[in-house]
Amino acid sequence: MNNSRFPIFTIIALFVNLFEGQTQSLKPGFDKEEMLQVMYVSVRTGGVTKYYSDSNFVPEPSHFKMAYRSSVIGLKNLYEIWTHDKTAVISVRGTTMEAESWMANFYAAMVPAKGSIFMSLTDTFHYQVASDPKAAVHAGWILSTAYIARDLQPRLDSLYNQGCRNLIVTGHSQGGGISYLLTAYLYNQQKLKLLPADIRIKTYSTAAPKPGNLYFAYEYEAATQGGWAFNLLNTSDWVPEMPFSIQTTDDFNTVNPFRSVSSIIKKQSFKNRIIYNTLYKKLSKPPKHARDRYRKFLGDKFYPQVAKTLPEYQKPDFYNSSNYTRAGTPVILTPDESYSEKYKDNENNFWMHHMHHPYIYLIQKMKH
Repeated sequence: MNNSRFPIFTIIALFVNLFEGQTQSLKPGFDKEEMLQVMYVSVRTGGVTKYYSDSNFVPEPSHFKMAYRSSVIGLKNLYEIWTHDKTAVISVRGTTMEAESWMANFYAAMVPAKGSIFMSLTDTFHYQVASDPKAAVHAGWILSTAYIARDLQPRLDSLYNQGCRNLIVTGHSQGGGISYLLTAYLYNQQKLKLLPADIRIKTYSTAAPKPGNLYFAYEYEAATQGGWAFNLLNTSDWVPEMPFSIQTTDDFNTVNPFRSVSSIIKKQSFKNRIIYNTLYKKLSKPPKHARDRYRKFLGDKFYPQVAKTLPEYQKPDFYNSSNYTRAGTPVILTPDESYSEKYKDNENNFWMHHMHHPYIYLIQKMKH
């Protein structure tokens, strides 16, 4: 054999490694077929067979197989891990019919995006889903995320040791809201060097409500920009409109002139000061009163209900905002005439446009 040439098995190995590297790496950008496979996983998360069988039939995912289903944790939360080759799908279940599951939704005051959750007197979960001190997120869903993240950590270690480097995070409805926060948590774990940097994370949130305020959304979108996080919205679905968004002058950036308008008014003539102050108070006070009531009833007064389910959980310090906004790169699913025939509006069925099936129908109709 000529020593100046590579042995044939070395050449073959190089081609195999190159091919595997190409096939095993997640690619940025929205991928319709990838999205459908993820939806076929999502619809099965939780194992309610009648939801995806018979007249509600949804195809099996082509390659992914379920590797793990968590126990029911937190506020009736559950997630699954489905794997294929070097890729794992982390699929978070949405709201169930149980009261505890709905608590996670209605516990809708905001908490800081970086802090600690006192799960018991001896158990504290430290989290960071954004580093900006102005960023805040939904109290119920970050609590759910804490339980999921804690259970997920040893599974991620095991997957990594098996060679898994690709994670697809997904969730529908409440699961979609949690998928934002879980994705942000994982990215921040990488930033803090608590999760290997060579793990690639891609997210498909579907039918998801709004997870936090504008400053959380800014940081989430900056971390996932370039095609790594998508937010699929059916425009006939009401859930992505939730929770209520209330913006006040306290939510503005420091240099926003409307935040310091009082100092500007003071420089006006006496007559104009009276007029402008009256007008400003009429415009600025009602949103602040609404925000305060929102925090009082869906935070302070709702906390005891959560504590009945999680008796050792300690009340957090709520963030003074309710400026909820959507996050991620939106993929807008617009119903057409055939959709409207299949899924006719029905005031007695609030969920007809929200479930997996109309979303899958609209994704299948996408051209690319």
